[in-house]
Amino acid sequence: MRITIVGLGLIGGSMAIDLRKRGFASHIIGVDSNKLHAKTALNIGLIDQVSNLEDAISETELIILAIPANETIRLLPKVLDKVKNQIVTDVCSIKANVCERIKYHSNRLNFVASHPMAGTENSGPWSAESGLYDGKAVIFCDAEDSNPQALNVVTKMYDYLNMRPIYMNAYNHDVHVAYVSHISHISSFALALTVLDKEKNEKNIFDLASGGFDSTVRLAKSSAEMWSTIFENNSENVISVLDTYIEKLKEFKLAIQKNENGQVSDLINKANRIKKIL
Repeated sequence: MRITIVGLGLIGGSMAIDLRKRGFASHIIGVDSNKLHAKTALNIGLIDQVSNLEDAISETELIILAIPANETIRLLPKVLDKVKNQIVTDVCSIKANVCERIKYHSNRLNFVASHPMAGTENSGPWSAESGLYDGKAVIFCDAEDSNPQALNVVTKMYDYLNMRPIYMNAYNHDVHVAYVSHISHISSFALALTVLDKEKNEKNIFDLASGGFDSTVRLAKSSAEMWSTIFENNSENVISVLDTYIEKLKEFKLAIQKNENGQVSDLINKANRIKKIL
């Protein structure tokens, strides 16, 4: 299959590696507004050619939008305007606004809303890696609004990436990812800001950072361009989960202030229940 990937960063680039290596894609066209990203992706072999969006659509059977949420919402209707039999999918971690934007588009059936639950804190084509998606979940949203053939092709694509499918409506998706994904990034950003505010000696941060700090603050290295638009487009759910998160922080603060070790232990033991799930 000839495919177009719009957005040649970690997500799009990692897809390109394995879709080619595992035999799904015979030819990959890359589209990216960042000329350095496009040139790098071509030079390191992620894609076969760089093209503008209109030409790429006309030359391929499947178009994958791997760009930030606001750009997806802006660009998706324009892509659907130009397709005939081509299939379009996206990888956004917000879905309600994306699906609402093209709900009544004449080519809505050509679109499959998907969210592969995978990634790292790195960005750019040089961060692309094989196996990024292996064993992870991919969420299909409002699948009943997609043409069965289009859904079958995109499902097959994710099967080549060794992902397991889950089906949700777009609004439920945004609620759930706010709790299991979006809050993790906000927590990491807040922790990094706290440490940078309190510890002015950068050498101390480097020298004293251990595994716990590294793993907790890892997500704070994530792209501001991508995550600010995610929070913007899922603000209601993100605010709800933040309220709950702040309540839990206050519980810890109060128990520690009062030297109530039993209460602190109880909170930790309740949190340990996550081990049974993960």
